[in-house]
Amino acid sequence: MSIRTRFTTWRPLATAAAATAALLATFLAPATAQAAGPRESQPVYSYENAVREAVWVDTRLDGDGDGRTDRVAVDIVRPREAAQKGRKVPVIMDASPYYSCCGRGNESQLKTYDANGDIVRMPLFYDNYFVPRGYAVVGVDLAGTNRSDGCVDVGGRSDIQSAKAVVDWLNGRATAYTTRTGTVRTKAGWTNGRTGMIGKSWDGTIANGVAATGVKGLRTIVPISAISTWYDYYFAKGAPLYDSGPDWLSNYVDSPDARARCAAVQHKLVDQAPRTGDLTPLWTERDYVKDARKVRASVFLVHGMQDLNVRLQHVGPWWDALAKNGVERKIWLSQTGHVDPFDFRRAEWVDTLHRWFDHELLGYDNGIDREPMADIERHPDQWVTSTSWPPRGTSAVTLRPAKGSRPGVGTLGLTRAKGTETVTDDPALSETDWAARIDTSTPDKAGFTTGTLSRDLRLSGSSKVTVTATPTTSTAHLSAVLVDLGPDTIRDYAASGEGITTLTDRTCWGASTAGDSACFKQTQARTTAVDHTVVSRGWADLGTSVDPGKGVPLTPGKAYTITLDLGATDHVVPAGHRLALIVAGTDKDLIDPPSTRPTLTIDLARTSARVPLVGGSAAFAHATKGARTAVPHEARALDGVRAPHTAHRVPGEGR
Repeated sequence: MSIRTRFTTWRPLATAAAATAALLATFLAPATAQAAGPRESQPVYSYENAVREAVWVDTRLDGDGDGRTDRVAVDIVRPREAAQKGRKVPVIMDASPYYSCCGRGNESQLKTYDANGDIVRMPLFYDNYFVPRGYAVVGVDLAGTNRSDGCVDVGGRSDIQSAKAVVDWLNGRATAYTTRTGTVRTKAGWTNGRTGMIGKSWDGTIANGVAATGVKGLRTIVPISAISTWYDYYFAKGAPLYDSGPDWLSNYVDSPDARARCAAVQHKLVDQAPRTGDLTPLWTERDYVKDARKVRASVFLVHGMQDLNVRLQHVGPWWDALAKNGVERKIWLSQTGHVDPFDFRRAEWVDTLHRWFDHELLGYDNGIDREPMADIERHPDQWVTSTSWPPRGTSAVTLRPAKGSRPGVGTLGLTRAKGTETVTDDPALSETDWAARIDTSTPDKAGFTTGTLSRDLRLSGSSKVTVTATPTTSTAHLSAVLVDLGPDTIRDYAASGEGITTLTDRTCWGASTAGDSACFKQTQARTTAVDHTVVSRGWADLGTSVDPGKGVPLTPGKAYTITLDLGATDHVVPAGHRLALIVAGTDKDLIDPPSTRPTLTIDLARTSARVPLVGGSAAFAHATKGARTAVPHEARALDGVRAPHTAHRVPGEGR
């Protein structure tokens, strides 16, 4: 996104106090009295003097079975002057299970409190930056965590209702109390009810879930690296992704009180989430994509294209469902893993988030809704924009594998081929092992590549790979991987930091107090030189081919057909590189192996990849036919994409 230059004309003012008074008068004036044109909220309120308070909102649930409805703790930081002037402010809300157990942000900040139990430090920069600009910032302890009642149910009714109830209270539809067990009620008379939810990982997942209830008053959500359906967090079409289930995660974040009271919830999370990968009602309840039609809020989605924790399967279906239902959307896709944009594109992020909230919660016509829909990191710290995402002219192209002159080393093109390839599952090997030996015959994978591309080829969106395979045993897992074969320098998402390095110097984003600094450690891209890049991947248990909701034992010698859903991406395979499809068994560290070690015979005539290409099949045909001298990638622009640029805005505060 291009850097904006702001021009403001000032008249001399006699004193600093007069300047502040003038700013306050302007900010506090009714919206109708403001001059037409772009607007931006200014830091005219005191952060040090802000109101800091706690309330407990009644969720109307009794998750811990103690005979009284659960109350969730809500910590609030809001501008005092706005309340004194009778000006109602919007809310930025982060509902999280991590405020006391694990911390938020790159520095794992926890909430801290004074002797009265009021918030001293709210993690992250949101309150430091936005409270002086006329917002209230609210941190909600999910049910069963920190100072809240109830039990954590990992994305289920308790999780979502404990956050939704706060939105309801902010809009006058729920009850809150001044203490956890008391009877004195309190109202949110200081807010206009307009709420935006934000958060990374589980926090962003809660934002998705609350938006999917259609709750009134929730105007926008900013889910970062967030889950859209919990089944896909633990399984990929029946193939387990971790060696634990939601009961472990619940126990990890439960408060000590909750651990003592929530045995029944823990048992439910075990009994109704079997490691077989069956699609039980527990998972259906935690599927927010199916309720996308209820979403009223706009969505600003941020995700790392190499996030191997909350994988890209959580982006494509959610994004497509929102688009189908006409939801206003914006997206950032980085080269990182599970990383917050504050730590990979800080200045641009704060500026963009500021303008997004100003537009969505204050109603300022600042033009952000008319800017390109997507920002995509093409190279480390080099970003392009796309007017829509996926861009216009993108269509799914069916690519077909064919046998080559050596076993397991074939070609990838538009023509259906005959023959078979054989793959023996080796759980000790991963996608990077397969890609590194793509041109070598090995028993663990079948690899299929295009010729050297003569033109750039852009993939944008989600791919699907359909495989027909005959197993030798009663259980089998499959992996399908798309790879860009060629040298590049990328963010080192596989290293600690998942593409970033944390430095010692700090930059400041907002106002500070003695107990809550607005200054955070700087980061920089951690890069690595590679000779191939994994573009997208997907997995499945072949036993779910008959019924996606329930795996069954396979009959050795019988052919089964299954479609693997690959994660969404936006990647350009440049001229001079090749595009590859790999079909294999267990992807080490990304799915668990089956109980047997099968050999799979792949029927190539009934195996294909549906890949979203900008320009469709014509683009593929042009890129794989003939040859030409490659033009440097940075000098070209594809459909809907501007040339890369770097974020270079100097922080406006704390210098």
